[in-house]
Amino acid sequence: MQVALVTGASRGVGRGVAISLHEAGFKVFATGRNIGAARLHGAIVRIACDHLRDEQTASVFAQIARETGRLDVLVNSAWGGYERMVENGAFTWQLPFWEQPAHRWTSMMDAGVRAALITTSQAVKMMLPARKGLIVNISYWAARKHVGNVMYGVAKAATDKMTADMAYELRPHGIAVLSLYPGLVRTEAVMEAAKGGWLDVSNSESPEFVGRVIAALAHETTVLERTGRVFVAATVASEYRIKDIDGKQPIPLKLENA
Repeated sequence: MQVALVTGASRGVGRGVAISLHEAGFKVFATGRNIGAARLHGAIVRIACDHLRDEQTASVFAQIARETGRLDVLVNSAWGGYERMVENGAFTWQLPFWEQPAHRWTSMMDAGVRAALITTSQAVKMMLPARKGLIVNISYWAARKHVGNVMYGVAKAATDKMTADMAYELRPHGIAVLSLYPGLVRTEAVMEAAKGGWLDVSNSESPEFVGRVIAALAHETTVLERTGRVFVAATVASEYRIKDIDGKQPIPLKLENA
């Protein structure tokens, strides 16, 4: 049984990934600040963790080491960038950078990019002895075009660059690192914005859909050939004929329509 850690699994994409990996037969550890209240299967090991606190992140890996002694897959989904998209009745997420609230930088860069760096550093130490492993950094098209706001683009571009450079250093050790772009995911925050008419969710994906794609990638015997690259979840799903939980095949977004 492969062992997976999914960060930021209290809700949103992380929660969906944890659910799908469990359904695919993985032993799943799930972290989050509010993981105790997350709607997850009882077999998923919940570990309360604020990934802004390095000592809490280290404690997560100590527990995984005690309980399993191994780690095969890490999914870096911890991210606070979609919190408080609507503030005081206004959709502030798309404001110009000079009007953006400062909390968004911390939520995206510290709770997102930095947390992924620290978590991956810990995960690699568990993967090195086996000379194999898969690390997935959840990213998005904002790395390549303006989507939403400036801080979002900076965070996603940093994530993709981090993926490429990590892959360069880890490839000789048999560990693959890739960035994965979901489409528009029906997270709690996104659905709240959709209610206000700010988002069109007609071609959207469930959080579980991303997890199904990651499960397929984790079982690839040649996944190292993908290392350092960016992949669109719906495109990989088409390769494997993976459907969403509603039976639909989400249309992969492209640069021009993301």
